[in-house]
Amino acid sequence: MKYLSFELTMPNVGSWNGKWTGADRKYFIIKKISDRFFKSDIKKLFDDELCLARRNRNFYYNFGDGWGANVRLELIDALEAKHRIKLSNGFAGYDWMVDSIIRRGKITTEK
Repeated sequence: MKYLSFELTMPNVGSWNGKWTGADRKYFIIKKISDRFFKSDIKKLFDDELCLARRNRNFYYNFGDGWGANVRLELIDALEAKHRIKLSNGFAGYDWMVDSIIRRGKITTEK
């Protein structure tokens, strides 16, 4: 069994003070994947052999108003998955980004 970790950050902040109120917290979604899924579909998420070798990839989304979100995808083991689940404060309402990455290989609002 393998685990996909999705971590949300806001590297571009369009607020009046240049800060995101959630910046001091960690936001993770952990997905458990079967070895069969890994061999067939997961390579598409990592885009190329280099990303797969590094075991991570970043997806950026520009909201168009000065705000930008980054979702970092990482392939992790069970011990790290357990640790991140404990640290996580949910996903700040941006779960749809993870769904989009899994379905389309990018963050998009398209249906």
